[in-house]
Amino acid sequence: MRDFGPSEMARRNYLFETIREVFKLFGYQQLETPAMENLSTLTGKYGDEGDQLLFKVLNSGEFLKKVSEADFREGEHNVLPKISEKGLRYDLTVPFARYVVMHQNEITYPFKRFQMQPVWRADRPQKGRYREFYQCDADVVGTDSLICEAEILMMIKQVFAKLGIPDYSIKINNRKILTGMAEVIGEKGKEGDLCVAIDKLDKIGLQNVRDELYQKGFSVDSVAALGPVLEKERRSNQDWFAFLKEYLAGSSTGMKGLNELEEVLAFFSQLGGAEQHVVFDPVLARGLSYYTGAIFEVQVEGVQIGSVSGGGRYDNLTGVFGLAGISGVGFSFGVDRLYDVMDALGIFPDQQSEGTQVMLVCFGEEERKKGLALLSAFRKAGIAAEIYPDLDKIKKQFNYADKKNVPFVAVIGAEELVNDQISLKDMKSGKQEALSLERAISAIINSSLK
Repeated sequence: MRDFGPSEMARRNYLFETIREVFKLFGYQQLETPAMENLSTLTGKYGDEGDQLLFKVLNSGEFLKKVSEADFREGEHNVLPKISEKGLRYDLTVPFARYVVMHQNEITYPFKRFQMQPVWRADRPQKGRYREFYQCDADVVGTDSLICEAEILMMIKQVFAKLGIPDYSIKINNRKILTGMAEVIGEKGKEGDLCVAIDKLDKIGLQNVRDELYQKGFSVDSVAALGPVLEKERRSNQDWFAFLKEYLAGSSTGMKGLNELEEVLAFFSQLGGAEQHVVFDPVLARGLSYYTGAIFEVQVEGVQIGSVSGGGRYDNLTGVFGLAGISGVGFSFGVDRLYDVMDALGIFPDQQSEGTQVMLVCFGEEERKKGLALLSAFRKAGIAAEIYPDLDKIKKQFNYADKKNVPFVAVIGAEELVNDQISLKDMKSGKQEALSLERAISAIINSSLK
């Protein structure tokens, strides 16, 4: 959980605004949900490992009043329900599903929404992993159409193009393919354990994944049968499709997942998308247990930070809140990781628009009176302006503007008072010119002194 200074906020807002523009371009509308949800809403949606990372909030008042000595002896599972009923949200998707159920009669389907809010996870902090971080989610519910998945690929590519991130991979898979793998290796019904284990392949390595599968009761023969997939020879998307059509031939579920992926990529092509950066990865699993169809994950090459975006289709999520039959698909950008990626690559643009664009420097009391009037004129023109509030030495006023990276300084001295002008200095080029108010406004808006 971190502080963000003005320069960091300017960069973060650049990310938020870029992502927001793309979401709106594709017809998504913004909403927000509370920071806290009932634990009954949050638990059981993220798998056992996810439930362990929920921040629980103690009940107000005498929260230990209902707890007995016997409860303590029985352990945390007996104590927790009596001392905590709420938790900080783990992601934005589950609260969104809860929102859809609560407002089902007010919503026009398909319903396309986006959210840009912080989430919390009681994780061990490390590079690229925080306890509080922002997600930018876009989801559409109320349709089974795979056009939605294709548009997600388009949105990801548009955001990365606007941000100027050149080298990245959008990994794509389908949970039905993973279910099919469990079936064809003779471990039907264990797709959940399979997903949890192979989702760690890039983090812990092939042998450790095999060991974890053995620990979960997978036979030596079934793990060996996974070999051609787990060893992941370098293949093109089409080569993977050709291989898996034979490998999954014995599973109707697996073949359905494969056909869905091919349809997604066909729609993507019809939308004008190029498959550059889109990589079919048959061992991509995504740890969250609510995914039922296509899944996505985005990684930027050359930076050791992990995924910066991910998501997928969840056919049954609203069902646990009492509204069955509502299919949804969505994805999320992790703004904090995106920030770290762009910072590491050095590709943030110069952000001056959020700060002061011009600062008025005044030699004396009469000049300051004039400066206050000019301050209002600059602001009416839409220019972020401030005046140095104290009548300090001119050098100190200029140093203040320099430290704040203010691009222009408007100097008002005795000569400027007499001539009804402003001496406008470009702090980057060092050029200075005496101008009328109107010409000074024009120069600042055009960001140049001729």
